[in-house]
Amino acid sequence: MATTARENILGKIKQALKKSVPVPFPASEGNNSVFQPSVQELEIEFAENFSKLQGRFSYCSNEAELAVQLQTLVAQRKWENIYCVEPELKTTLSNNGFENHTATALASCDASITYCEQLVARTGSLLLSSGQASGRTVSVYAPVHICIAYTDQLVYDIADGIDSLIDKYRLNLPSLISLASGPSRTADIEKTLVVGVHGPKEVFCFLLDRQEATV
Repeated sequence: MATTARENILGKIKQALKKSVPVPFPASEGNNSVFQPSVQELEIEFAENFSKLQGRFSYCSNEAELAVQLQTLVAQRKWENIYCVEPELKTTLSNNGFENHTATALASCDASITYCEQLVARTGSLLLSSGQASGRTVSVYAPVHICIAYTDQLVYDIADGIDSLIDKYRLNLPSLISLASGPSRTADIEKTLVVGVHGPKEVFCFLLDRQEATV
């Protein structure tokens, strides 16, 4: 009986594949975004949407100011172990006087610092990938994630961010591409929103202008 049912299903599939089915809404096909373009600067749109998602946003005019703001944040929170494994980022922070990236294990850190691939203004999201030097886990497992980004990494929509990754990596796309929209959250338990259950409890984004930044 089971064999007969299976043969019937396979027969119907084969029959269906012989007949081409027209696209029901041909006008919907294409590469144009279904969303209206931004009516304000991407920096402002990202900051507003990121903050709505309980992200903590800060603008820095250059990397020296970034180091000062990070140092102030670490002192206020009394963090002792900051995890940072991206060589370029470690050098940039160190050259500007920030020396608190001392954690040797992700599991025991107070916060992690990473770069990102892109910032998506429309959704207030960080676009991250395993192609970054920090790998797949740093932005997820630390209790606090601090992202350092530049204004030339801003894109309007997710599709624009994916296109940028394709241009960057070509045929070697990272095995993981993810979007982080503020701290982790769930409402699975009695429909009550809980933050920080399966990821960072806080997410910070420090945005710099590449043209003004000094390496």
